[in-house]
Amino acid sequence: MKKVLNHTLAVLFLALGLLFMIVPGPSLIFFIAGLFLLAFYYPWARRYLAHCQIALKKSCTFLDKKLAKR
Repeated sequence: MKKVLNHTLAVLFLALGLLFMIVPGPSLIFFIAGLFLLAFYYPWARRYLAHCQIALKKSCTFLDKKLAKR
């Protein structure tokens, strides 16, 4: 039962991430949440989660540098 709920929430978060890629919204946050839930059961999700975390770190660093110049 726990695994079914986990997978349902993960698919919901990933679907919201895809939706927010089309319309403005926090798509990367939802992708990370969905992959985090899937990473408990699947090694491929852990790899994608690591890639998303690196992308989020790079984008935050980039934005911090741009905002610091203001």
